[in-house]
Amino acid sequence: MSNDYSFLEQLIDAPSPTGFEEPAAALIRQRLAGCADEVNTDVMGSVHALLKGSGSAPSVLLSAHMDEIGLMVSYIDDDGFIRIGNIGGVDANILPGLRVEVHTAQGVLKGVVCRKPIHLIPKDDKSSVSLDDCAIDVGFGGKKVKEMVCIGDPITFAYGFERFGENMAVSRAFDDKIGVWIAINVLERLSASKANKGDFIAAATTQEEIGMRGATTTAHKINPDVALAFDVTHATDYPGIDKNKFGDIRCGGGPVIARGPNINPIVFGRLVASAKKEGIPYQIEAEPHATGTDARVMQVSRDGIASGLVSVALRYMHTPTEVVSLSDVENTIKLITRFVADMDENASFIPGISLVK
Repeated sequence: MSNDYSFLEQLIDAPSPTGFEEPAAALIRQRLAGCADEVNTDVMGSVHALLKGSGSAPSVLLSAHMDEIGLMVSYIDDDGFIRIGNIGGVDANILPGLRVEVHTAQGVLKGVVCRKPIHLIPKDDKSSVSLDDCAIDVGFGGKKVKEMVCIGDPITFAYGFERFGENMAVSRAFDDKIGVWIAINVLERLSASKANKGDFIAAATTQEEIGMRGATTTAHKINPDVALAFDVTHATDYPGIDKNKFGDIRCGGGPVIARGPNINPIVFGRLVASAKKEGIPYQIEAEPHATGTDARVMQVSRDGIASGLVSVALRYMHTPTEVVSLSDVENTIKLITRFVADMDENASFIPGISLVK
């Protein structure tokens, strides 16, 4: 597993804010070239890796988005301070004092989000922060910054992968590069075992953070029989989270299997059955509405696709310090690999007619 975690570190280090996913996509293509039968990239930038099946079982698409939240250069003042807009759901309150990287045509510029020291903040000053309050200092004067930085250049948090505690890991962009890493591992294990009787497609999709855009075109292009989305979901096992409202979802509790109208009930049943067969713990998450994941758009692509959603519990979503349990990650790989391997030629996914055997 050490080699896999090394690749995960590389994947996280590759900047891929929404709309700028090319560095991550290049790594994924390189990794999968040796074990997939075909690796293609569509006009949206999503990467599709096909592993052909040994029989005629339903095809399965596993989608995980490779884009991460970030910032964008919107203005440079005469003193060289960079004003910013958000790419995806960025909480401005976490930004002051953070280290960032500005990705320019000339290379990466290190920067910090300006933070007025506590000594100079009036006692009655509001505690909430907006993006309009934030600027980035890259340590150069205005003329130099304007020569190096262009309007629209993307910016990422300057925080990488670390292990800590009892089998825990922390990083920026686990949402959803941990999912891409899981999809890669599932394809590699299926390739080694020759266990998939139907075609399996691992997709690293783009632009999820601004509306599941890559998954929309991927689902239309691939048109699989079954589509699984993988994403992270909110852990509720730390202070301040209301379990009465958000449920009881724990890091280390196993893969999280979603249930609700966005989820085909036969796919849900098969996922639970696969978890039981593998003897791994699992959690169920109620999703009474359309989810904010790739499953949202895949389900209603073309004439409809039987869709499911598997997640891992994640603490502190959309911060530079997202936390997951590595045991959850490993168990999710086992779950999805078993789900695909158990797909048989007679499987049908019409609700109310087909039953899980």
